[in-house]
Amino acid sequence: MARETAAPSDEPLSPEAARELRQELLLLRERFTRTTNALASAAHDLKTPLAILNGYVELLQSERLGGLNDRQRVVLRDMRSSGQRLQHFIQDFLTYSVLETGELKLRCEPGEMNSILSEVCRLWSPRFQEKGIALYFLGNDKLTEFSFDSAKVERVISNLLENAAKFTPSGGTVWLHAEPYLWERRGTSAVAVPNERRRRPLTIPNAVKISVADTGPGIPAEYHIEVFDDFFRLPHSEEQVEGMGLGLAIVRRLVNAMGGKVWVESEAGAGCKFSFLLPLKAPVNPADKGKS
Repeated sequence: MARETAAPSDEPLSPEAARELRQELLLLRERFTRTTNALASAAHDLKTPLAILNGYVELLQSERLGGLNDRQRVVLRDMRSSGQRLQHFIQDFLTYSVLETGELKLRCEPGEMNSILSEVCRLWSPRFQEKGIALYFLGNDKLTEFSFDSAKVERVISNLLENAAKFTPSGGTVWLHAEPYLWERRGTSAVAVPNERRRRPLTIPNAVKISVADTGPGIPAEYHIEVFDDFFRLPHSEEQVEGMGLGLAIVRRLVNAMGGKVWVESEAGAGCKFSFLLPLKAPVNPADKGKS
């Protein structure tokens, strides 16, 4: 006869059980923090020697130490590509550890978003040209100067462009677009407050919307939330696409830390459009939102 499983009780925990549960939770948090810090320390230790190796490879490629034959050039090109990929993985994990431990610091200064987007496109153009992918960006003269952390925004856009480059096939197209946006933030309270003044509808943009769209294979609707999780990779791409599954997780954490919002619009076989919002007025204490 099959053994019956007892149904979970709705009774509150006893003081002793609640105390034990809190203690176990604290221990798990401490262990997780120690593990994250240890891995971040190891990644940091690998960063310097890897940078030195990459520097030597670039020096050999310049042929200032002597001429190279065609075979040697191919080998050095592969070495440089692999070294840069490893360096990117290490940087991703270091960024993730900073976000996870709540040590993120924002440096918001007035800036022109068009300039930031144009510069990121310039840096990524060679990568897209190598893959035979068209990358388009046209500045929007409706964007006004506002205060934001340019380094964090560059990182978010770079991660989104890298994701598009990974999944868009040769001959495809990627668009980068930005525009003013009316962000209607809805309150969580559903209880009406007596004599409360009615909120006036917004008529002036209070945010900037930045989007990266591609002509890749798309993402099924059931993964639109999970795709931003830590270390998540689409099941069908486990063996096809390199990476640790941290690119979009870092995007989510950085955007949240800046008081923004990120989402994806996509259907299988119809490409992807990743969009995120940045408020024109930064929140008072935004960095706390970067930690999950």
